Amino acid sequence: MAPRPEADSDSTPSIDSSDHKSKDLAVLPAYSTMDLVTQDQAAEGEEDPWELPELKNTGPSWSDLDTKGKILRILSGIMKFCLLLGFLYMFVCSLDILSSAFQLVGGKAAGDIFQDNAVLANPVAGLVIGVLVTVLVQSSSTSSSIVVSMVSSGLLDVQSAVPVIMGANIGTSVTNTIVAMMQAGDRNEFRRAFAGATVHDFFNWLSVLVLLPLEVATGVLYKLTKLMIDSFNIQSGEDAPDLLNVITDPLTNAIIELDKSVISDIATGDAAARNKSLIKVWCKTFKNTTLLNVTVPDCNQTICWTEKNVTVTINLERCSHIFANANLPDMAVGLILLGMSLLVLCSCLILIVKLLNSMLKGQVAVVIKSVLNTDFPFPFSWVTGYIAMLVGAGMTFIVQSSSVFTSAITPLVGIGVISLERAYPLTLGSNIGTTTTAILAAMASPGETLGNSLQIALCHFFFNIMGILLWYPIPFTRLPIRLARALGNRTAKYRWFAALYLFLCFLVMPLTVFGLSLAGWQALVGVGVPVVVLVIFAIVVNVMQNRCARFLPRVLRTWDFLPRPLHSMAPWDTLVTSCTRFCGKHCCCCCKCCKCCHSNDEEIGRDRLSDKMKSLEGRDNPAMSRDDEQDESKLRATPL
Repeated sequence: MAPRPEADSDSTPSIDSSDHKSKDLAVLPAYSTMDLVTQDQAAEGEEDPWELPELKNTGPSWSDLDTKGKILRILSGIMKFCLLLGFLYMFVCSLDILSSAFQLVGGKAAGDIFQDNAVLANPVAGLVIGVLVTVLVQSSSTSSSIVVSMVSSGLLDVQSAVPVIMGANIGTSVTNTIVAMMQAGDRNEFRRAFAGATVHDFFNWLSVLVLLPLEVATGVLYKLTKLMIDSFNIQSGEDAPDLLNVITDPLTNAIIELDKSVISDIATGDAAARNKSLIKVWCKTFKNTTLLNVTVPDCNQTICWTEKNVTVTINLERCSHIFANANLPDMAVGLILLGMSLLVLCSCLILIVKLLNSMLKGQVAVVIKSVLNTDFPFPFSWVTGYIAMLVGAGMTFIVQSSSVFTSAITPLVGIGVISLERAYPLTLGSNIGTTTTAILAAMASPGETLGNSLQIALCHFFFNIMGILLWYPIPFTRLPIRLARALGNRTAKYRWFAALYLFLCFLVMPLTVFGLSLAGWQALVGVGVPVVVLVIFAIVVNVMQNRCARFLPRVLRTWDFLPRPLHSMAPWDTLVTSCTRFCGKHCCCCCKCCKCCHSNDEEIGRDRLSDKMKSLEGRDNPAMSRDDEQDESKLRATPL
């Protein structure tokens, strides 16, 4: 048998039929940008970007320090720890203010979205409404309380509220995705941080893709929670304990206080609530209900009055926050708080990352990384993930917000303290922790709303439990980790894709589905089914291109038959890069007195002058001109 010619040899390839067939059967590379299912391993000899970095100690060791140096190091460590706690406190407070800002900007719109009960009867529309409202108010607790108010008032039944709760579970993950974008300065940190944030997104979306059709077909969540409510004689109890709010409320209440009942009143159809402001002005009020004689309008009888209970609200004490006396509309106050909270959030996150990088060195980093990322010895290694879930649930119960907990661990994943495999069970435990807080809050509801409130909270709890059973116990089912890692690789290469992902998944897609739902189920099915079929076809073909391309038709073995912008991000990256460069170059040129224009003109003038000087030197120097002639002759002789 003749030896096979090397790829780099100059031998003429054979045109045999057998060689031709083997060439056709060769697995061709897949030039696809839809590689969110499988990723090739890093090339041998290259550094794995997902490997946790070694946080090396650049300073002198403890044994090399004298007494003064040891004291200074101890004082420096204590000061850094105190600063870290302070920045973490400001970080949590800025998340609270950010939620209030979103409620001021879009709270009434969220109430209007919930008011259309006919649309909520469609489970897909209810899902995207839950996503939109939670993104607008930045709080799954607020959107869940609106749903409870609507169910208690009879405007919505519990079975129709289950998809809305699923959507609220998706919408709450947008906060840590925004936090991850603040680490875009370092490519590998951004890769890990964005994957650590979006593993929550993928878990929620995949759980909805499986459990929403199951709920529509069988009503499993509704029936299970209904059976539990009917089986136990549950009575109203105390409210959930305020743990973190006790610490953060003094600062946040000094900045803004909101009357969240206005959004619920709008959702339940109260026309008078539209003219109310979300900004709370009176913090202490007293409601007095008396029986009064009320005149009956348009009365043609002898007695034109009747007795009726009238409730009068008496204002006792005015609020003391900084916007209590400001005569500004809700939108203006919301935009001010939005800019302020984002500035504080970004600043605190950058400083927290800097402090953690300076503190986690040497033996401290080794101990923390080994404690957080090491599994138990065999055969109990599988227990480690479930203990991490318990830790995530407990920490979320303490801070009473899954957004706060997941946003806090996102920078830790970015700098390499927590691995993505460990962040995944922590995030799943956070989902469980926020539902237990909701269950305790529901048990403090009045008697007439206790059953509905508790059933909705239990639907949220069992939705997350079923999602964990689907996507965690068996290692090969942990698809969210692989999807998040693939998306992290994509966003590390094209950083603008992170903003596009956020914009598409949490705004454009829910708004599109909501608009189609308003047009009727015929429009939703007519547009949605072809899109879903096309996406499934593309995913299946992409997987086959990577695994078994020989079973595909020759035209589908690559995506090269499509225009390049449809199967590669490189043209879009060139467009985005050129636009950002253009904007960066001409950002200040709108003002004639700006220094940017003058500095740019001076740099261009210097470059032109240096080019002229080089050309003159080349003409005067015969050796340089001879070299240039030789280079030109070589270029002419080189075949294209």
